[in-house]
Amino acid sequence: MKVAFPSQDDQGLESQVHGHFGSARHFVVVDTGRGVCELVSNQNREHIHGQCQPIDALGGKAIDAVVVGGIGRGALYKLSEAGIKIYRAVEGSVRENLTLIKSGRLPEFTLEQTCSGHRPGEECTH
Repeated sequence: MKVAFPSQDDQGLESQVHGHFGSARHFVVVDTGRGVCELVSNQNREHIHGQCQPIDALGGKAIDAVVVGGIGRGALYKLSEAGIKIYRAVEGSVRENLTLIKSGRLPEFTLEQTCSGHRPGEECTH
């Protein structure tokens, strides 16, 4: 299984999972079967909220799942339509969240948990 984790830094499995799918600088993509990870630059980082192209963001890589702290409704829908599962991350590293997804302890994201946008001074609910 190939799992993508949005991140702002390049520290491999020790990278912190970023709270927003679309604004992450990179994705740490882990191939759980082979035990390897690669860094993929977000190819769609500069977009208007709600206009995220998540497949482009992932550089067209074949991904089975995404683990993220927050994601917009459109991105969730587009990834789901492509057969990609989206899991809600806990704060921490890629390694910590990878352990949780392997043990079946990360919940899948629902539409009710998605980010509906940001205005100056507002916080997300995720």
